[in-house]
Amino acid sequence: MRVETESRPVLKTTAMGREGSFAEGAWDGTLAFFVLRFWLGLRALLTGIEKYAGVKISEKPFIDPETGMEDPSGALIEVREKFYALTNYAAIPPSMQERFAEEPLLPAFLSVPFYACLGWVLILSGVMLLIGLGTRVSLVIQGLLYGALTVGLILIKEDAGIAWLGVHVALVALALMLAGHNRFAVLKKW
Repeated sequence: MRVETESRPVLKTTAMGREGSFAEGAWDGTLAFFVLRFWLGLRALLTGIEKYAGVKISEKPFIDPETGMEDPSGALIEVREKFYALTNYAAIPPSMQERFAEEPLLPAFLSVPFYACLGWVLILSGVMLLIGLGTRVSLVIQGLLYGALTVGLILIKEDAGIAWLGVHVALVALALMLAGHNRFAVLKKW
């Protein structure tokens, strides 16, 4: 007696999904990595840009909402406007910088250069991730950067910030694990 069975293509199952067509999950790892790479790149880029933010406070005449005209009494309101300039650069808030300065395990010869390059490193690694230029290198840079920031927060006992940076390190580690699925990149090797 002969039994006939239906022949189906065998799909290789990996830890990241199945190989085969798009519908069968072959692109799951690629899409997961792309979303993670996009988020981490955007996060680093915008955080770096925010290091150059400043606030300008000015007084402007109060506009009467009913008439749309300036208040006749000459009342003024304080208006805060955010703007960006190289002269506004602040790697970390002044209050935290004072706390770090008091910490003996963070000597000035290490912290001053770290503060000086923090914004540029965040911007550069963010742009690299977004365009896919040296993806693995930029992920390692971000992981090391978040690790260094974590050390500082541990020393000044900022537990909420430590947990927050720990999540970032975990996301970077996950991205490095998924880097083999990097199909949308300028340089895939790095």
